[in-house]
Amino acid sequence: MTETTCSCGAVALSLSGPPILAAECHCSSCRAAAERLGAAIAEPNGGTRFVIQRKDRAKLVRGAEHLASFRLTPQASTQRIVATCCNSPMWLEFKGGHWLSIYAARWSDGAAPRPALRTMTRDAPDRLPDDLPNASTQSAGFMARLLWAWICMGFRNPPVADVRRVLDV
Repeated sequence: MTETTCSCGAVALSLSGPPILAAECHCSSCRAAAERLGAAIAEPNGGTRFVIQRKDRAKLVRGAEHLASFRLTPQASTQRIVATCCNSPMWLEFKGGHWLSIYAARWSDGAAPRPALRTMTRDAPDRLPDDLPNASTQSAGFMARLLWAWICMGFRNPPVADVRRVLDV
């Protein structure tokens, strides 16, 4: 069991079981969100590190009252969940998705799993090092892991937190 928290500790998410995947995303949306949220979630190379976890293995244990949803546009199918107590982005959730992309910054002392790959590198403004596989979009392996997790979940999409507040950034 792992617990991730916001910067001040008022919000905590408990995680059980292994993650689906740890990755670094370079899409323009992740880079724009990091800039607009003004939080230390971007890597020095501009990417955003995530640990992708099945929703049925994530449980909000405290701080629901501090959570707010942030969308880049009102029509965006993704929402970033932010702890308003300390302005900490907690996770990204795709509409209809069975997983959470939890910001690696939520692990204390850099204890988040190391990324296995970079994704959406076609959106990266600069050349990236070759220390990890650099997929220009979501790779077949990336999508296969998401599909396998969904199969293992019985094709369910459980809620993690009921976030009704909207963050206007």
